[in-house]
Amino acid sequence: MASVFTLIMQGKLPGHFVWEDDRAVAFLTIQPIREGHVLVVPREEIDQWSDLPVELAEHLMSVSHKIANAMKSIFPVKRIGLMIAGLEVPHTHIHLVPMDSMDDLSFAFAKNAEQSELAATAEKIRAAIKKLG
Repeated sequence: MASVFTLIMQGKLPGHFVWEDDRAVAFLTIQPIREGHVLVVPREEIDQWSDLPVELAEHLMSVSHKIANAMKSIFPVKRIGLMIAGLEVPHTHIHLVPMDSMDDLSFAFAKNAEQSELAATAEKIRAAIKKLG
């Protein structure tokens, strides 16, 4: 059975994408910890990040790096946190979260977001990525 992330990539579920290439996508989570919470996901369904081919892991990190730098330009925060938790969906994904404290990485603060808010945030991030080249 396809993961929820594969369904989003296939357009069967809504997704607010900020990055797409032949190996990976990045989109906003519907339950962000903070505004701008992005998931970087390989197109290939691989459950655990440690099972990724090294080249794909490097690509995901490169994509995460580009997106995080774009996010820093639009969110007034101390850092863009990165974590790989991976229990909630059996499909590797990297969380990029604007943060000012370690509490900003706690899923206890995740909340459902409005689609209009996600769309506006995704547009800001896409514009920042484009601006950085």
